[in-house]
Amino acid sequence: MTVLDAFSLTGKRALVTGGNRGLGLAFVRGLAEAGAEVVFVSRDAERNAHAVDALAQDGLRVQAFEVDVTSQDGPDAAITGAVERLGGLDLLLNNAGLAIHKPALEITDDEWDLVFDVNTRSLWRLSQRAGAHMREHGGGNILNVGSISSLIVNRPQWQPSYNASKAAVHQLTKSLAAEWAPYGIRVNAIAPGYVKTEMAPVDRPEFRQHWIEDAPMKRYALPEEIAPTVVYMASDASAFMTGSVVVIDGGYTVY
Repeated sequence: MTVLDAFSLTGKRALVTGGNRGLGLAFVRGLAEAGAEVVFVSRDAERNAHAVDALAQDGLRVQAFEVDVTSQDGPDAAITGAVERLGGLDLLLNNAGLAIHKPALEITDDEWDLVFDVNTRSLWRLSQRAGAHMREHGGGNILNVGSISSLIVNRPQWQPSYNASKAAVHQLTKSLAAEWAPYGIRVNAIAPGYVKTEMAPVDRPEFRQHWIEDAPMKRYALPEEIAPTVVYMASDASAFMTGSVVVIDGGYTVY
């Protein structure tokens, strides 16, 4: 096996949550381009179909189905549906996420709960179901999408619920990695910095000083710049990595 062979995902079967736009779509594309069989889920069937068609035009065959991962039966439906469509599961990429931009004295209990339901509780329940399957089938790989918001406090856009939820994701990643290593299950996370997507207004003038000018590289990322790291962490090239949180932020957190 050559070095580049270790990065191939040929024969790997992957489930991505929230894979129909933004970072999730870039991750689906990257995994498929590296050779993986990919299925993604979200609760928007129309947007799912549009993403599948767009990828098909580029010669990439992926599957999608509608699941609300925050519903009571959502995690079971996602894992079972992926296994049925792929014939097994080697990688779970927990990407689905939500941010509510409100300061601490204004966010309601319901809003706090919603952020944690999407970012942390559903990720935990999906990981638990995937881990059970992987333990019975020789191991696997779980990759969580965290954030530098677990390491710093974003300004001037306050979002304490999001920051706390992503900090929980990072610690859960380490906890599961330690517990599941004997089963051959690796668990890691990425912590992206400011990335331009439909949901992230990184180029708005009022944010530029703190989000762009304060970073050593003085720019934001595009989703396709984060995807190669996901491919690496999904592949055998990272076979000796577990419990790691990989920061990809243009140097933002060095200050």
